[in-house]
Amino acid sequence: MARTLPNIIVTGTPGVGKTTHCETLAQNTGLKHLAINDIVKQRGCHDGWDEEFSSWIVDEDKLLDAIEDEVKGGGYIIDWHACDLFPKSWIDLVVVLRVDSTLLYDRLKARNYPENKLQENLDSEIMEVLLEEAREAYDAEIIVELRSDTAEEMESNVERIESWLESWKKNNVGKEQ
Repeated sequence: MARTLPNIIVTGTPGVGKTTHCETLAQNTGLKHLAINDIVKQRGCHDGWDEEFSSWIVDEDKLLDAIEDEVKGGGYIIDWHACDLFPKSWIDLVVVLRVDSTLLYDRLKARNYPENKLQENLDSEIMEVLLEEAREAYDAEIIVELRSDTAEEMESNVERIESWLESWKKNNVGKEQ
């Protein structure tokens, strides 16, 4: 069955503004915000807690099984720091948010990240790890890299994604997929 609404992944290093973008987009568009961190906790899609990095050890198979029926139907904005585990057939747009490393440091420090977790995330941003993962997992034409340093950039990003959504609807609703 063809989807009448797309699925969008908003990804990037922790602290780049994924959740803020997703919440605003969900409010403005009616798409559902799927916060993967919440799903992992609520539906038990983990193998316990990693004390060193203060995070859940995600069981990707359990996670995909837990959300498959929902996501395959379309209409979701997936909010997570990784994107390459989601099947290509589920995803219509991959938004990789990027931020200046000095700003990222300040944002993560304000969240009281342990030093090792803070450094790992800074290194990931500087080395473009998540952008590269997106490029390896999805076709180039569905990936967009956006800056998220300021509120103005976030607003512009949301407007750009909303425009993409309207275009997607015009080009896909009522057509065979």
